[in-house]
Amino acid sequence: MAADTARLICASTDLQDSGRAVRFTLDGADGKPLSALALRYQGRVYGYINACRHIPIELDLQDGNVFDLSGQYLVCSMHGALYLPNNGRCVGGPCRGHSLQALPLHEADGQVWLNVMPA
Repeated sequence: MAADTARLICASTDLQDSGRAVRFTLDGADGKPLSALALRYQGRVYGYINACRHIPIELDLQDGNVFDLSGQYLVCSMHGALYLPNNGRCVGGPCRGHSLQALPLHEADGQVWLNVMPA
């Protein structure tokens, strides 16, 4: 992918399977920054807006700490909503059936990139 259509997020080695996510920000539609997360699950990289679907607060109480103790779910630190890491779908808690807003990430040359749509 051409450099002008992708934004560097982090080195691939920064993301360990079911480990701490890397936080970054995006420009929101209203011009305010949006918190976002890049994470690795079962060898693949995923990205989501860092906002619970129940109440739009950040999932992580501690920066990047979004996996539950089993490493199988993303968990909202405020009220325990559980999300599948590979598709963001809520499978437990008050927002069951809703999904986190996914972001288009990919890996290339040992780096994690966010695909950016040309303006």
